[in-house]
Amino acid sequence: MKKDKSETQQKEKCGWDAGRREGAEEEDCAKMAQPKNYELLFLAVVGLIAAVCVAPLAADIMSSLGRPRRHQQHKSVTLKMDEAFLTVNNELSTDLVVSWVSDHCYQCLYQYLGVVPAVPGPGMASSADFIVGTQHGIKLQLNSSPISLELCTVPFHFGEYGNYSLWVKNLNNPAIVNCTLLTETEPLNSYIPILIAFLLLTGLAVVSAIGGTILGLDVVKSALFRLGNTMETERLINSELGPPGRSVEVVHDTILPPPPTPSKRLRSLDTFRGISLVIMVFVNYGGGRYWFFKHESWNGLTVADLVFPWFVFIMGTSIALSVNSVLRRGTSRANLLWKTVWRSLQLFIIGLIIINPNYCQGPLSWDNLRIPGVLQRLAWSYLVVACLDVLVARTRLDNLPMDAWWYPGCEILLYWPAWVCVIVLEGIWLCLTFLLPVPGCPTGYLGPGGIGDMGLYANCTGGAAGYIDRWLLGVNHIYQSPSSRVIYATHVPYDPEGVLGSINSIVMAFLGLQAGKIMLHYKDLHSKIMSRFLVWGLMLGILSAVLTLCSRDQGFIPVNKNLWSLSYVTTLACFAYVALVLVYYTVDVKQWWSGAPFYYPGMNSILVYVGHEVFENYFPFRWRMANIQSHGEHLTQNLFATSCWVFIAYLLYRKRIFWKI
Repeated sequence: MKKDKSETQQKEKCGWDAGRREGAEEEDCAKMAQPKNYELLFLAVVGLIAAVCVAPLAADIMSSLGRPRRHQQHKSVTLKMDEAFLTVNNELSTDLVVSWVSDHCYQCLYQYLGVVPAVPGPGMASSADFIVGTQHGIKLQLNSSPISLELCTVPFHFGEYGNYSLWVKNLNNPAIVNCTLLTETEPLNSYIPILIAFLLLTGLAVVSAIGGTILGLDVVKSALFRLGNTMETERLINSELGPPGRSVEVVHDTILPPPPTPSKRLRSLDTFRGISLVIMVFVNYGGGRYWFFKHESWNGLTVADLVFPWFVFIMGTSIALSVNSVLRRGTSRANLLWKTVWRSLQLFIIGLIIINPNYCQGPLSWDNLRIPGVLQRLAWSYLVVACLDVLVARTRLDNLPMDAWWYPGCEILLYWPAWVCVIVLEGIWLCLTFLLPVPGCPTGYLGPGGIGDMGLYANCTGGAAGYIDRWLLGVNHIYQSPSSRVIYATHVPYDPEGVLGSINSIVMAFLGLQAGKIMLHYKDLHSKIMSRFLVWGLMLGILSAVLTLCSRDQGFIPVNKNLWSLSYVTTLACFAYVALVLVYYTVDVKQWWSGAPFYYPGMNSILVYVGHEVFENYFPFRWRMANIQSHGEHLTQNLFATSCWVFIAYLLYRKRIFWKI
């Protein structure tokens, strides 16, 4: 690589090889890259200390904070994670049927919880014990039996490991039923482990920043340079350099031509990719078993729903920059198209292997082979967007008049054929989604099925998207446990990386491609680049507001990761443009932040993603926990596993090992 060659020449010039170079000027050499090596070494040492010392301590502390409780009266009942204990006391002369529904379940049927028998006699009460969930707020409904008359509803958000009592009785008027919910035992604050983890990571970041600042001082850099030069000289003297009188031929730098300037690589893109990848690894490992680090059951967004679209977005940005660079070097478009197809095929095959873990037990079985997946969708999006860009990309951009009236729309006008293709693809998605007849389902249905929509369309999960996958790929070749099962109690297989949603992933990558076009057309004009990013973010945000009516469930096209709906793409692209502005400004423009530690996994994204999938169940990424019902211990394990991959990416970066396909 050019960068490696340039660094080697700098080291030789500054006396790093004492056997070849003499009399290097100390003042100039003190400004070279050596202190950066010490800064990286310092960060590595800090990370190791945290891994060895802080992680076990944090695990023990957070595990003790999340230890399950036993109910005081019923010692045999042990609550699990995200559960609370509820005792319903009935003072009525009729049986009570207790049902519940989650606040996150839109237009859902109540689900049966249990029955509380009528009182055995005057002045007495009967009771029944239940386990209720604590991830979201729920609404309890109490009906009389057998006539099923609603007596009362109680909305409440139960706390983890809490103990509650619900009293149902008549007051002065026998026709009026009173329902009172009391807290018998205060719940645990399940978010304390997140606070502790945040403080620990913030402390490590502060220590690293202080250490980097100290190592950046001129006095420290000069001392480190002298120390490094002295140690290197002693090593060379003690090594087998030949007889002491051996003459050394000195090559003067003035005779050689100046080394070529290495191509400038935008660290902000690798940093943004690394941020997306690190969060993706963390949520794939479990995210501490917190609901907001899991995918939303249907409509809406959680942290886990942000990262994959951002990864697709930044892939599109990288396509624009890499295609432009390759074409400028004289590579033919036909050759580039072939490389694009070959790389997409490799991504697809790798994706098939890692999402079907039976490869450890022998040959893959076609009977239950899942075809869609994350890497498969990346391969499809990369294939279409890269081919479009290869066909329409311009070799030269410096001959375009920036003062022309049409130039503010250059990223659209100059590449209009690609835009036409993408608009046609989006038109296909809209037509199939809202016009394709689905047997037994209403046309244009976007719901989850199951108990949603009052249970009228239980087998219609995903509407046209689910129907196309089941018809084209087969029921056994798509995802069997979709996130809609958690709240909507669906039982139909549905794949969030299915065929129809792949169209909108192409649109997401194409919107990222426009960010790369902006960087190419406004090269080194930082204010222009950032202002155009913000304009694109604003336009996409307005479009999202129109499509969703600024609501989660009641818009024309709700934000939905399972469907990869159009509003999901526009919303996440809006967020991506704004986030890219922040990263670009702090990393590449002001250089306040080097991008570490996210920069390193961003440089080796395929290796980190494949590695974390393949070695997920192996030590040190997973171990047998003392308390599997503790958010704290899960959080510690998942953070430690994610940190291991960041550290592995750093070591590979230092060794200049990158997996490219």
